[in-house]
Amino acid sequence: LCNNISALLPAIMSAAQKATAAVIFLCGLGDTGHGWAEAFTGIRSVHIKYICPHALVMPVTLHMNMVTPSWFDITGLSPDSLEDETGTKQQEVLYHGTCWLASLLWASFPQGPINGLRRDISILQCHGDLDLLVPLMSGALTAEKLKPLVNPANVTFKTYGGVRHSSCQQEMMDIMQFVGQLLPPAD
Repeated sequence: LCNNISALLPAIMSAAQKATAAVIFLCGLGDTGHGWAEAFTGIRSVHIKYICPHALVMPVTLHMNMVTPSWFDITGLSPDSLEDETGTKQQEVLYHGTCWLASLLWASFPQGPINGLRRDISILQCHGDLDLLVPLMSGALTAEKLKPLVNPANVTFKTYGGVRHSSCQQEMMDIMQFVGQLLPPAD
């Protein structure tokens, strides 16, 4: 795994005022928390602490065993691809202790755990319609697979025209609105 424990420390953006909520955002394959922490600077709320953990660096089968940040091994993108159950469980153990926060929003892009979360959480899943790395059909299928795990009415799947495997300004505004609705400032 990783001999440097500081490499596992998340990128953290403290709240500008007293923190009354936290967003834990799990970045996707090949990303670190630093890039997403920077992306949140333009949409952050003053009462929210943003925590962007880094996935461990490991060989990923989908990428010809190239070593890259990943929450678990990915063998393929088809629905019948083998799942890395062991790797997923290792990540659950690594980050399970963060679930005690009083006001908490889990986000994922596009990897991250949902096991053990309450069914009444809301999920916003965003996807570019020109994403060649993770096809739109895979994103839509993921949204459908999430619905039995939580209240299906709380799963929102948004697509962004002309967007590849990246984010766009409209997506970031939608995330800001989503976070603001779920984690309003405490009185």
